[in-house]
Amino acid sequence: MVDLSQYLPILLFLGVALALSIAFVVLPMIVGRLTGAHKPYPEKLTEYECGFPAFEDPRNQFDVRFYLVAILFIVFDLEAAFIYPWAVSVFDIGWTAWISMMVFIAELALGLAYAWKVGALEWE
Repeated sequence: MVDLSQYLPILLFLGVALALSIAFVVLPMIVGRLTGAHKPYPEKLTEYECGFPAFEDPRNQFDVRFYLVAILFIVFDLEAAFIYPWAVSVFDIGWTAWISMMVFIAELALGLAYAWKVGALEWE
């Protein structure tokens, strides 16, 4: 039979996390309703970030190129995340680590060259 008392700290942690998340999300909304801060009127609902109304419907889809540039950024950002620990331990690991990282960087360079050739980095 499984001793379920081992899971009690995890259950308590989840309960505290749920209580705090509800408190930080729901409680300010309730306080705002009770104190009168939630009284929308036309001037309060106008644009406040850029100062003028939007040109188009805000639910328009983004161009695919935006997502492609974002994915390329993530790929090369992860490359840096792999290179830092390698650079710290390369002298301890030896030639195998150096050769494997050069293969990794060559693959990324080929991917960058392909994206550049296809025109994925061009923005109009």
